Amino acid sequence: MNVIKIGILTVSDRASKGIYEDISGKEINNVLNDYISSKWGSVYQVIPDEQDIIEQTLTTLSDKEGCCLIFTTGGTGPTVRDVTPEATENVCNKMLPGFGELMRQESLVYVPTAILSRQTAGIRNKTLIVNLPGKPKSIRECIQAVFPAIPYCLELTGGYKIDTNEKNIKVFRPK
Repeated sequence: MNVIKIGILTVSDRASKGIYEDISGKEINNVLNDYISSKWGSVYQVIPDEQDIIEQTLTTLSDKEGCCLIFTTGGTGPTVRDVTPEATENVCNKMLPGFGELMRQESLVYVPTAILSRQTAGIRNKTLIVNLPGKPKSIRECIQAVFPAIPYCLELTGGYKIDTNEKNIKVFRPK
């Protein structure tokens, strides 16, 4: 049985320098362990908020590492250093704005500043790239909102089949 590769990319100047521990990337891993029953492994990296480094890393995770899915965390706000969405758009062939729209809608239930977040998603060749916020609580909420569409999206774009723990997450696959 093949192991599904999923990229987990934390974009943070301070975490990349070891100033603080990356708890956001670990939260993505925890959520995926709850949701995915297929054999999977992560390709995990922490990098600074530099657009060229983000683009290069996304390209490597997709094209060389063979990740069918990449989750980024961090760099989606309105500050000058927040460039993850721009990097994602530059490496993708197709954008899927519905992911960001749904994540912001979900986050608005909890905080009015969710409208400041610029998460997005797109397809690079056969890889789905999803930008998540940087806060662990928001990460879980946002993945929970969009994950029901992810397995079917991966089947459509690359033929990847991800099985899920139906007691933890209900996914949609048309019949």
